[in-house]
Amino acid sequence: MEIRAEKSGDIAAIRMVNLAAFGRDSEANLVDQLRGVASTLSLVAVEAEQIVGHVFFSPVTIEGTCPDPFLMLGLGPVAVLPDRQRQGIGSLLIHHGLEVCRQLGCKAVVVLGYPEYYRRFGFGPAKQKGLSCEYPVPNEVFMVLELEPDALVACQGLIKYRPEFHGL
Repeated sequence: MEIRAEKSGDIAAIRMVNLAAFGRDSEANLVDQLRGVASTLSLVAVEAEQIVGHVFFSPVTIEGTCPDPFLMLGLGPVAVLPDRQRQGIGSLLIHHGLEVCRQLGCKAVVVLGYPEYYRRFGFGPAKQKGLSCEYPVPNEVFMVLELEPDALVACQGLIKYRPEFHGL
């Protein structure tokens, strides 16, 4: 299994993986709309020259207080072909993606998702760090991971996703 950055020739396969994984076109459309936005990260899992998984990170902003500059990314979507799910591919993509985010100078990553799944990567409730989500979601599904110790000590406020997310 190879985890690598998306290449221009991967776009159609990434779209197919997202369509298959989610059973709808919303996430695939979102990735297509965000592709090329500054500070995004798109990684693929490749096996036998076939893309079997995809993870995407995009910039979020804090409406509140936080030192400048402060790079924070949102994780998602994460997609794996249905017949390859529950084999650790999504976890590999997330682990690798978080390490690349760290190398790129990202201070923290937020995610909307299942706490039982994302806790294994170190995510915890964003509310405990003084952060809230712009969407009306339960506190336990909006989580954050500091990629640098105490990165969020001077930050608090409302996390806002890119406008492209409003279509989900």
